[in-house]
Amino acid sequence: MGLQRARRTAVKATGLFRIAHLVVGAEAVTAEPVDGRSVALWAGVVAVTVLLYSSALLRGWFRPWWVWCDVLLTGCLLPWVALAAVGEGPAVEPHGWLMVQALSAAAVAIVALGSRGAALSVVLLLLTSLTVYQAVPAPEAAELSEHVRAVVECVALTTAGWWYLRRQGMVLDAAQGRAVLAEAARARRAERTAHHAALHDTVLATLSAIAAGRVDADAAGLRERCAREAAYVRRLVQFDQEPQPAPDAAGGAVDVGAALEKAVRAAEGLGLRVEARYHAVPAVPPHVAGALAAAVGEALNNVRRHAGTDTAFLTATAGTEGGTVEVTVADRGAGFDSRATGRHGAGTGLRRSVHGRLAGIGGWSRVDSSPGEGTVVELRWPA
Repeated sequence: MGLQRARRTAVKATGLFRIAHLVVGAEAVTAEPVDGRSVALWAGVVAVTVLLYSSALLRGWFRPWWVWCDVLLTGCLLPWVALAAVGEGPAVEPHGWLMVQALSAAAVAIVALGSRGAALSVVLLLLTSLTVYQAVPAPEAAELSEHVRAVVECVALTTAGWWYLRRQGMVLDAAQGRAVLAEAARARRAERTAHHAALHDTVLATLSAIAAGRVDADAAGLRERCAREAAYVRRLVQFDQEPQPAPDAAGGAVDVGAALEKAVRAAEGLGLRVEARYHAVPAVPPHVAGALAAAVGEALNNVRRHAGTDTAFLTATAGTEGGTVEVTVADRGAGFDSRATGRHGAGTGLRRSVHGRLAGIGGWSRVDSSPGEGTVVELRWPA
């Protein structure tokens, strides 16, 4: 983020530098008497400038080959064209309006081409000035000296300014990265605190009741509760063992597993047992994590209400392509004829709450079910 801002600032600064030189050129070519050849040369510089900077503003940075076109056309070729077409005057003077375009061309090369490319560009621009000077009628050494000094000063100032901008951008990015890591650590501590509180209210309470003899250890309801809480403990162990997804440096990505776990805990609170497995799930934007969790919650609610089974199976993993998420919710319940319930294989509830949510975030979903063979809900983001 900081380096991107530095680049945008460099694009604008060098653009203003070029505009200043174009204004000087416009004043020169429109002075009486007006020479159409000089006007055409000025229009050519304007065309190259528009192409160079429109591309840079759209992309946020310069295209190297456009920078080379600017250096070779504006700084190296057009002075020779001016010498051949005009012969003398402000267009071909050593520090005339056309030759000073080499200053802004050098500035762009320094920020966009790296050290070697910038050095080669500056050498080419200076060689062009020196050789054109030799061919100009009645050359003046003072003007050439002024021009070379101006190019050298421009190179020095641009190099120092770009180094400072880039350094500040990298410092800002590093600080923002440390802030994101600190926030991720804080969120992780808060998540562990919440898990500890949940363990106290569920697993520890159940074990304490059994140890005190206040409940029948053989009761069916207690066994089901113990099974749900054992699954919860297994997920906690898996969360600690699995590498956590790297946080986005811009602070715009969250842990999908944590979002899905809330939906799982909500379903378990209503009596459904969920066997959940998470494997290398990548971080995603918050709205994507929220939509996936809501879709999983609806799929689990459908298992609880319609499948005729008290167990569901959830798997979340990274897709085959980097940055993708694949989530599956399955059960071994009653099932239904998914071919008879719509294009996606779902009724109204699943169409609105699962397919609609995934479509809204650019994802994909499918429901596969047959009577007596259970149901499988597949989710993938991006599609």
